[in-house]
Amino acid sequence: MNAQIRITEQGEVISSKYSDPEIGRRNLEILVAATMEATLMDYPHNADGNPEFMRIMEAMSLDAIAAYRQLVYETPGFTEFFFAATPIREIAELNIGSRPSSRKAMDRIEDLRAIPWVFSWGLTRILLPGWFGFGSAVKKFVEREGQSGLDQLRAMHKNWAFFSGLLSNMDMVLSKTDMGIASRYAELVPDEALREKIFGMIEQEWQDTVDMLFKITDATHLLEDNPTFARSLTTRTPYIDPLNHLQVSLLHRHRNGDDDEKVKRAIHLTINGIAAGLRNSG
Repeated sequence: MNAQIRITEQGEVISSKYSDPEIGRRNLEILVAATMEATLMDYPHNADGNPEFMRIMEAMSLDAIAAYRQLVYETPGFTEFFFAATPIREIAELNIGSRPSSRKAMDRIEDLRAIPWVFSWGLTRILLPGWFGFGSAVKKFVEREGQSGLDQLRAMHKNWAFFSGLLSNMDMVLSKTDMGIASRYAELVPDEALREKIFGMIEQEWQDTVDMLFKITDATHLLEDNPTFARSLTTRTPYIDPLNHLQVSLLHRHRNGDDDEKVKRAIHLTINGIAAGLRNSG
């Protein structure tokens, strides 16, 4: 870091981090301490520049991108699935955020801005942009390289701070997913065959991602190494889950012609509630 760090705090999280003086000081202490630690300490747990690690990472990243693009851009009907299974149109109608959800008329994924794209997946409890492609890429690498390949990935996790941080972030994102709740959003897709095909692809990749994450880290469950966050999420989940179920029902009513302003207002409230609970604003 060279004694410097530059970050952007999203408007939605400023109040939760800095509205209380003690909490604000604590967050600033963590930020300053982490910057100083990364700058001053000479970590053995940092293999930046290791050519073999870089080669493996480059190969897996290309495979992950290919898997992601195959789903999003090359799977027939994916656009229809996305617009039906997520609240993306309702987000646009409610004018959440400082800019429109899309750059043009909202009928193509390519025209969506990044924040609404990520935000809409977060509301469905799929959080697809945060993990999709990882499972396919790692599985392909391990199948090709065998046990020695898996041992290399474990060494990367142990000795490379970047890769370890990547897996830690993915662990956090996966802990917020819920395929049971996600299946309810998928039910909003009218075409049953399309729904089963694409949601089946998402479920399979999710399972592969969790399996590969556990193989590399030797974990038996998500957030195994982060009990503090696990407790926090466990405390919030009983309040978030009902909002998801309520949102699905409200979306169904709204899309089937119920123009009651109370329904629209309720959708707005569930969007805010789920985002606040998950702490994923997009």
